[in-house]
Amino acid sequence: MHDLALTPEDNAALTPMLAGLAATYDTIENPELLRRAPVLAKALPAHLLSFLEEFRFAEPSALCRISGLDVDEDELGPTPEHWRDSHFDSPAFRQEIFFLLCATALGDVFGWATQQDGRIMHDVLPIKGHENYEIGSNSLQHLSWHTEDAFHPCRGDYVALMCLKNPDSVETVVSTVPDMDWSNVDVDALFEAEFTVMPDNSHQPQQGLASSGDPRIDALRERSFRLIQEWNDNPQKRPLLYGDRNDPYMALDPYHMDPSGWTDRSRQAFKQLCEEIERAMKDVVLLPGDLVFIDNFRSVHGRKSFQARYDGSDRWLKRLNITRNLRGSRAWRPATDDRVIY
Repeated sequence: MHDLALTPEDNAALTPMLAGLAATYDTIENPELLRRAPVLAKALPAHLLSFLEEFRFAEPSALCRISGLDVDEDELGPTPEHWRDSHFDSPAFRQEIFFLLCATALGDVFGWATQQDGRIMHDVLPIKGHENYEIGSNSLQHLSWHTEDAFHPCRGDYVALMCLKNPDSVETVVSTVPDMDWSNVDVDALFEAEFTVMPDNSHQPQQGLASSGDPRIDALRERSFRLIQEWNDNPQKRPLLYGDRNDPYMALDPYHMDPSGWTDRSRQAFKQLCEEIERAMKDVVLLPGDLVFIDNFRSVHGRKSFQARYDGSDRWLKRLNITRNLRGSRAWRPATDDRVIY
């Protein structure tokens, strides 16, 4: 783990800057705030920016944690019942801005038309009725470990989480490439385009049905959902490992993979990979004020089950997707300055 703890002096310097930005903008989804974030991030403490740059460029670890950001739970109020509309008049706006600025030091934040109505910053919280779904808003069921958006060619380089509340110390689970013993795995087989990964449940239409009010945007979103269905019906074969064979990148989501049509060697290599990932799995308990940046090329992550109370005290995180190559998704975005992938 690449770790940095904010000091009281850091928080004292951050507080007026974040308060000023919170007074200038209305929500974290404000297009001008998102556009200016890389410039605004330069006002972060120099040692924090150096820490993030080391993680980005040198890859000293597949996990990066910033801890100690001031969070006042009384000021936050109750955990929202749902993610929809939670960004308006957000009691966590100052923390959201800090999260956004740190994320832009690693790359460009982006969203999905098929997730949380195209929002850039997501809420991760239990939703009543989702207890046993394979989706981040579940609770009674483990959220199976996975590469974030493993099925999509424009998946992010990093998935980032910021903890606002975690009263039950619910564990995020993470397994990283550096902790794995690759001698136990048929690496060459996993570099072959013999595997299929289907879209995960968070991209299904029922997770984002609200109209944007813009017929053009709604038409693009409908196209995205049709493509999701096509990828479910006719998944394309692809490798699970890529990059350097001695220190590979990986992309897989076993819950959304069906090995029945694979070759015997592919199934055996996949089994070996999953077993090694399980062996190297670690628990990470996020505390209020913790930010964790997970290298989505070098890690898989999930979450253990818990009992939601739905009384306003439940676990509440914010999530961002970050790419180091926004141009790589240009064919999927309606304009160069649009951060939402359709």
